[in-house]
Amino acid sequence: MMNKSIGIIILAAGASTRLGQPKQLLIYKGKSLIFNTVEVAVNSGCSPIILVLGAYGDLILPEISNFPVKIVENSDWQEGMNTSIGAGINFLQNTKEVIEAVIIMVCDQPFLSTNLIHKMIDIYYLKSNPIVASEYAGVLGVPALFSSSLFLEMLNLKTDKGAKQIINKYSRQVATVDFPRGEIDIDTFTDYESLRRE
Repeated sequence: MMNKSIGIIILAAGASTRLGQPKQLLIYKGKSLIFNTVEVAVNSGCSPIILVLGAYGDLILPEISNFPVKIVENSDWQEGMNTSIGAGINFLQNTKEVIEAVIIMVCDQPFLSTNLIHKMIDIYYLKSNPIVASEYAGVLGVPALFSSSLFLEMLNLKTDKGAKQIINKYSRQVATVDFPRGEIDIDTFTDYESLRRE
């Protein structure tokens, strides 16, 4: 029997321009955001786990060196999130494994959990929707699971809306999972300060 699996692509290539420092390395509850995200991904049991790096790759690598992740360098990271998604999908398609679906994650959602990832996978198998997205604050977003039937489209994303572009396009075919506090991400120092005060 072919071993179909679900991969994870973690997008961590951005330069955090509004923050003025790499958000991937901000510390929350004793761990950097990137460490927390990769730990959640690894503990989910998904494989392979691909980490797409760009702007601060050299600084981020030591943080996650003990984790079994595949590193993909995105030299076009300045052109937007779509290039990182494309780089991750391209890598996935060149592995010898049969990949059934992929979960796209970002590194600045401190309330991510392995439980959320497991729920997403359960819903995917239960309902057979091609997309399972997180729902928070009235919107659908990442982490989100995409069936391999969408990989070609993900490779060819032309705008910087990233995964949301595909979620919106196929909104009628999207299953959802509640992600309490999923709207909390870190784009500015004010965001980080309010998170640390919790």
